[in-house]
Amino acid sequence: MARNPERRTLLADAGLRVLAAAGARGLTHRAVDAEAGLPTGTASNYFPSRAALLAGLAERIFDRMAPDPAVLADLGRREPSLALVTDYLRYIVERTTREPDLTRALFELRLEASRRPELRAALGDVLRRGYADDVAFHVAAGLPGGAFEVALLHYAVDGLLLDLLTTSIDAGFDADQVVSALVSRLVGEAGRMT
Repeated sequence: MARNPERRTLLADAGLRVLAAAGARGLTHRAVDAEAGLPTGTASNYFPSRAALLAGLAERIFDRMAPDPAVLADLGRREPSLALVTDYLRYIVERTTREPDLTRALFELRLEASRRPELRAALGDVLRRGYADDVAFHVAAGLPGGAFEVALLHYAVDGLLLDLLTTSIDAGFDADQVVSALVSRLVGEAGRMT
């Protein structure tokens, strides 16, 4: 197997672009090679099967979607509050809509995982690890709410992103207004119940 990590990354990034543009049906080794501007057969040297290619994309997408540590540090200097949770969520929406093709590729991976058990296992592990990390961060930062509220925010933001980046219901609400309401109603409600 080929061992050049830069080339593997280049191919994975090309694969994510193909996945976002053409969907899972358009994702082939040949399409990835063409998108990366590399000779035919290169992608199959790094990802010998479709399952390996999809797993490689699942691995790479979360590296690409990682938050900027400087932004997190700036936010982390503030006192825990609903306003801070709102700003963290705003940052997530801003970050994931800044590169819409990357988020669309994640949607495609999740849909493909529903049909492919090997991808379901790999992507599921990554998603569950991300959720656990988010809960640990939330609790360590002393933010209002807990694991349940973090899950609610995941579910809600996934729906918001799906609407923003695909065919929208076009309800006419500003994404920032929606984020504020989500935090107020989903996390703020938890504080009132305790």
